[in-house]
Amino acid sequence: MQRLDVDQVPLVAKEVKEDLLALDEALQRLAAVDAEAAKLVNLRYFGGFSNAQAASMMDISPRTADRIWAFARAWLFQALGGSNA
Repeated sequence: MQRLDVDQVPLVAKEVKEDLLALDEALQRLAAVDAEAAKLVNLRYFGGFSNAQAASMMDISPRTADRIWAFARAWLFQALGGSNA
């Protein structure tokens, strides 16, 4: 296993159409596991909000948003076929 900085791991690859469909499906699965994580991803990834802005909108601390963001990115990375094993 190799340690990666979660903010440096891309969520989608080069084929935009297929990747957006895969990302949408993965986000739906993430929402079933953790709705708050899916909401944060939507705010940050699609809404373009910063961590602090998204945290404020969700009424959580920026530190909590950091933890949720790290979890969500790792979860999506695995769900979209990323693997370091």
